[in-house]
Amino acid sequence: MAKSKKKVETVFLVCEETGDHNYTLRRKTGGEKLKLSKYSPRLRKHTLHAEKKK
Repeated sequence: MAKSKKKVETVFLVCEETGDHNYTLRRKTGGEKLKLSKYSPRLRKHTLHAEKKK
């Protein structure tokens, strides 16, 4: 039998203040949208980043 491949999607983390695509993640499909505090190089501080699909 062949192994089933896991579904993986590429998502971007977009800064909510500037709108920049600063980070890229590969994660399993489904689940809740991510909202993480990540570093924004343009603002030089940590800001909230939200998930956006490709």
